[in-house]
Amino acid sequence: MNEDRIAEGKVRDNIGAAFGHAEVGIYLILAVLLAATALLALASAAKELWDAVAGWQLAGEIPRVLNGLLFVLMAVEILHTVRISIRSHVLVIEPFLVVGIIASIRRILVVTLEAASLTKEGQWTSEGASSVFRASMIELGLLGLVVLVLVIAIALLRRYAPVSTDER
Repeated sequence: MNEDRIAEGKVRDNIGAAFGHAEVGIYLILAVLLAATALLALASAAKELWDAVAGWQLAGEIPRVLNGLLFVLMAVEILHTVRISIRSHVLVIEPFLVVGIIASIRRILVVTLEAASLTKEGQWTSEGASSVFRASMIELGLLGLVVLVLVIAIALLRRYAPVSTDER
């Protein structure tokens, strides 16, 4: 009876180890793909910036370049989270909240720049422009609320985080 338990425990350990190796393998593939995505997005943003500077169209291209750079920042932050998960075998929530903040700020900047371009072009006379502006303001308010909630969540996580007894 005791030998059966030992054998059963060994089988469980072997299955657990196999799944652990599969998990690490998947994380490694994900990390490589995220790194490639971040590098390609960075190269794309650099090319857009270079083309805008060369064509003297910097003002019109800044929102797209900024959007691309913030996407790179999000991809790198997710890559950092994957790296932590590979190293510690624990899913850490705080980096995902940081990615949410970056994504929200990215959208805030894009909406703000779109609204600013709407006002610069003198399109306030049309009914469509005022409804777009109103929708943009509502979206900005909601995005600001999302950022506030995510910051509070990070503060609460840091304040009430469990103390690790395992020092590495």
